[in-house]
Amino acid sequence: MLTVYNTLAREKQVFKPIEPGRVRMYVCGMTVYDLCHIGHARMLGAFDIIYRWLHASGYQVTYVRNITDIEDKIIKRAGERGITADELVSETIAEMNADLAQLYLLPPTHEPRATQHVDGMVAMTEKLIAKGRAYAADNGDVYYAVRQFPGYGKLSGKSLDDLQAGQRVEVDKHKRDPLDFVLWKAAKPGEPSWPSPWGPGRPGWHIECSVMSEHHLGSHFDIHGGGEDLQFPHHENEIAQSEGCHDHTYVNYWMHNGFLQLGGEKMSKSLGNFFTIRDVLKAFDGEAVRFLIIRAHYRSPVNYSEELLHDAKAGLDRLYTALKNTPPDDVRAPIHWDSDYATRFKTAMDDDFNTADAVAVLFEMAGEVNRSGSHELASQFKALANVLGLLQRDPVAYLQGGPVSGDEFGAEQVEALIAARLEARKARNFAESDRIRDALLKGGVVLEDGPQGTTWRRA
Repeated sequence: MLTVYNTLAREKQVFKPIEPGRVRMYVCGMTVYDLCHIGHARMLGAFDIIYRWLHASGYQVTYVRNITDIEDKIIKRAGERGITADELVSETIAEMNADLAQLYLLPPTHEPRATQHVDGMVAMTEKLIAKGRAYAADNGDVYYAVRQFPGYGKLSGKSLDDLQAGQRVEVDKHKRDPLDFVLWKAAKPGEPSWPSPWGPGRPGWHIECSVMSEHHLGSHFDIHGGGEDLQFPHHENEIAQSEGCHDHTYVNYWMHNGFLQLGGEKMSKSLGNFFTIRDVLKAFDGEAVRFLIIRAHYRSPVNYSEELLHDAKAGLDRLYTALKNTPPDDVRAPIHWDSDYATRFKTAMDDDFNTADAVAVLFEMAGEVNRSGSHELASQFKALANVLGLLQRDPVAYLQGGPVSGDEFGAEQVEALIAARLEARKARNFAESDRIRDALLKGGVVLEDGPQGTTWRRA
């Protein structure tokens, strides 16, 4: 029985979809003005695992992950580069998809762009005004009247009094109340804009997700996810908009992932303490990055460092090494869920997607495959790992692949040196044999001698 930690309820709850056998899930995606950083990979990887496990559990899943393609940062960056916002968006989406593919992320069912749904945002804003929950200001902006929604603060646990006293409230003379937030922004000279009853402008950030989620999933759906920093104000404001518009529950289960941290701080572009996925992939295999992310529970913070990435790669190497001497098998081999290993794997994943415990089961299986050489167990091991998006490549190709720096050996060089080492050993020139082995090791290549000859892998 699957249990999910619901941020709204602040407890684990048994997961019961609105429609039996079907799950509808929405995750807040990227604002596409620059390359994604490794903190984004943390969030996207967490919900990729959730998506995969829901599929493995037999659910038909509709997974929507939006793209914000109109926003102040996009307009500013496009202006700096002397290109249109559309050109910047198209370029950045292509770069994002290239990076995410190397992390083995499955594409969502739908990936709507905000600019494709502006009419719906205007329509929802009109409904909120008609209900007395929003108002048009004299400067052409439209604001949500927070105090007209009695449930405001229920997701974040913040009261209106706390918010009133806080320092994060935006000061705007056009608001009736400092707590109110913008639904529609009046156009500024030179900015992209759309027509509306209040004049040309563009939507506020929060209303984008209310409208895109409703378009693809309906006004009431199962799961809404994102990073824990989105609980307030973004997700709180989504609830106010959608429930204020429709007068019924918006989402049953709210899920939020822990941050990726650098030096104890959340990694973010605003803080300037980030590494792009692109830069990390120059030095580390994408699957090792994925493994770093998913070997921790999705709600736990993940510390980032090169040392921890090396540790993740070493762990992934151990898993692939267990398959190195087993025959190729179909990664979609049926899983025997009644077996001990699969049962414990499932128990872990059904406990709020506990990948940490599920990965521990995989390491146990790898050890047993190494000891027994069982092809059947290796097949089950690989199939369970595949549920997490792991071990999908040929083991030898993985162990001998990965990024190669300027001082490392290419595959052809390695094979030539192994052959030279073999000749040296045949000639009993063990000093030369050891020299070649040590040179390869210094260049990041580990030789492994066995009954079937010498094999190698990247260190």
